[in-house]
This record gives sequence, structure tokens and C-alpha cells, in this order.
Amino acid sequence: MRISVTGCGYLGAVHAAAMAQLGHDVIGIDVDEAKIAALAVGRPPFYEPGLSELLTETIASGRLRFTTDASQAFDATVHFIAVGTPQTRDGNAADLRFVDAAVDALLPHLEPGHVVVGKSTVPVGTSAALAERIRPTGARLLWNPEFLREGYAVRDTVEPDRLVYGVETGDEASVAVLDEVYAHALEKGTPRMVTDLATAELVKVAANAYLATKISFINAMAEIAEATGADVTQLADALGYDNRIGRRFLNAGVGFGGGCLPKDIRAFTARADELGRSDALAFLKEVDAINLRRRRRVVDLATAELGGSVVGRKVAVLGVTFKPHSDDVRDSPALDVAVALKGLGANVVAADPRGVANARARHPQLEYAEETKDALRGADLVILVTEWPEYTGLDPVATRELVAQPIVIDGRNALDRDAWAAAGWRYRGMGRS
Repeated sequence: MRISVTGCGYLGAVHAAAMAQLGHDVIGIDVDEAKIAALAVGRPPFYEPGLSELLTETIASGRLRFTTDASQAFDATVHFIAVGTPQTRDGNAADLRFVDAAVDALLPHLEPGHVVVGKSTVPVGTSAALAERIRPTGARLLWNPEFLREGYAVRDTVEPDRLVYGVETGDEASVAVLDEVYAHALEKGTPRMVTDLATAELVKVAANAYLATKISFINAMAEIAEATGADVTQLADALGYDNRIGRRFLNAGVGFGGGCLPKDIRAFTARADELGRSDALAFLKEVDAINLRRRRRVVDLATAELGGSVVGRKVAVLGVTFKPHSDDVRDSPALDVAVALKGLGANVVAADPRGVANARARHPQLEYAEETKDALRGADLVILVTEWPEYTGLDPVATRELVAQPIVIDGRNALDRDAWAAAGWRYRGMGRS
């Protein structure tokens, strides 16, 4: 099929390349000339495992190309919208300017029989308004939320765990078109749900709200564990055996970050306020507050471990991205911890396998190390904040030889506490005695 993808960020670039890998003829469109120039030669402007190779393969095949010219979508019949919906600068609501601009750019090229497919995360009710704008062209709108995990986005696109189509009543023709787009996944038995537009919009934000709530729940339990001497990791293991609860997303630590969960739960609460249903999502404000408190808890632990003041002390911060296998530093707990300690007078040296360039662009006041050993050498305190395998796999004996003081704060409860203690380290976890 001939497909256009408007928006070539984390979502759109992966989606365009994956659709081309599945045999479709795809054109990716974005207003950012530098981004398009990089993608056109197979160089993604962000790190996502497997994406560079996929771009090289599909561009060479002739099935994938990139442009800044929206008119080049004229021969496509399926048009995906994959632009960002960041938090507004003056509030918690989602900024829909990029979604509106994408639709404006597509309108002159839409014809009867065309299908516009929204993938961006938007407030419930957005797609109904967009459908009204598109209807005079004879094209139809569907909403097809994404459920990608950074670090696994290519696999999640090619082999999704479910497909959700939000459609207008009676639009079986558009459903058939999207079935053809996703024929590979459907042939493999991927579950598919067809819903109304509003439900499809809610699926994405509700999923993120639930995951954020689960993470903040276990972090709230960590606060209780710290006050009582309990071990939150054992608590999580015991809870995880209950199949009504499950163990995933019950890892206490410094909390969640990134470009999705924090801004999506805030936008969800803002939309509930607009709908006059603020009470229904009031709990998400506490979910957000718990999450932010855990960042401050790491800073407080660092201060306590260094005798009440971090002034002039070298602190090695391992990790600046919000999660491993990504270079994304948006709303990163790791960066927040590093910046806060720097503000208190610490000599912070941060390291990360992939995220240093992005972190330096946002916070040039921090010192960064290209090599982990350079961050560790002479450190009075080590803080693991992003659970990269390079850090969780550190040898505590060899690492002790590099530091000035063997004190480690495990912000993700990802280290072997007994092994580090046996090697002579003072170990402090999150919600663990």
C-alpha cells in the first residue's frame, strides 16, 4: 500500500520504517529539515535499537523515503499522523498544535477513499473534531493508538501485542484498509479491537495512567518500608505472585520519566477538568506527586550519606536517560537528581552509554564522563539512577578500587545488595533497609 507518515520523531520514524519493512511504499514527512536530512541517509536523530539498520535496509529497497514537502503525500491512500503532543508551557494540557498542523497539511491532498489514521496520543474528543474537518474531502478518520516501549519500538511496531481501531459508526471500508496495512500482524494472530473514536483515544491514556499508578503505588509502599524497616522488593515479589496484581511495574525506585507517562497523566487530568469530571482522576495528581518525591528522596539520601552536606564532594551519577536502551532524557529522574545535587554544591559527574549528548544540550552546567570509570574515579558517592546493563553488571570489588569512598545509592534496586555489601560497600536502596 502507499502510506504517508506525518511526524518523524520517536513514533513516526519507527512506524514509517516498520511499515516499509512489511512491504508498503512509505513516505515520511516532517517540517524539521535536519531531521529529514539525517533520516534520508539512514541515520536516526535518536537512539532506538535496530532502527538504524532498518532504515538502511528499507531506504535501499526503495520502499522508504523522507521529505519536508507535505505535497509528496499526494499518491498515498493511507495517511498516518504521528506528531508529538507535548505538555503546554503554561499548563498540564496537551499541546495539539502539531496535530492540527499535520491535518492542515494533508487536507489539500485527501480524496474520497483515503484513510487518515491518528497515532498521536491526544485528549479524548480530539478525533471527533478532526473527523469533521476531514469529512468534506471524502476521506475518513480512524484512531489507532500506539503502545510502543522505547528500546523495543521496532519489535512492538512489527509485532504488536494488540491493535485498536477507533472508527466512526458504519465505517467498515476503512477498517478493511487498516486490516490490509496490518495484515502481517493479523496473520500472526494479533488481537484486534474495533471501537468508537473516543474509546480508542482513551485506551492509550488509560494504559499510561494505569502503569504510572502501579509504579507510584509501589513507590508509596517504599516510603512506608523506609519508615518501618520493611523491604519493598520482597513486598513486591510477594504481591507479584497474586495473578490479579502481577510483578511487572512493581519495581520501586526513583520513579518514571520520559516523554509519555508524565505528560500524558497530566494531560489526562487536564482533560477531565475540562469535562467537569476532575474528581474521577484526582488520584493521578497524587501519582505524579509520589513520582516526583522519589527523585527528591535520592537527593536526601545522598546528602545524609555524605554527612549532611554534598558541597565539594564528588558524586558519580550513573545514567542520565529516563530508562535504559534509549537516549531520551525528557523528564528524566536521573537528570533531575544530577541537577539537584549540582545545585546543592556537589561536584557531579554523570555518565550514560547513549544519553550524554542530549543531557549536555539540556544541562551544560553538569560535568559528563564518556567512560564509566572516569565518573567513578575518586567519587565520594556513587548513585545508580538508570539501570543500564553496563551499570547493573559492575564488579563491586573492582569498582571499589576506583572510588574515594565505597558508598552506593541504588536508585533502581537493580544491584545485588549482598554482593556489594560483601565487597565493603555501604549500600542504600529505595525502600530497603
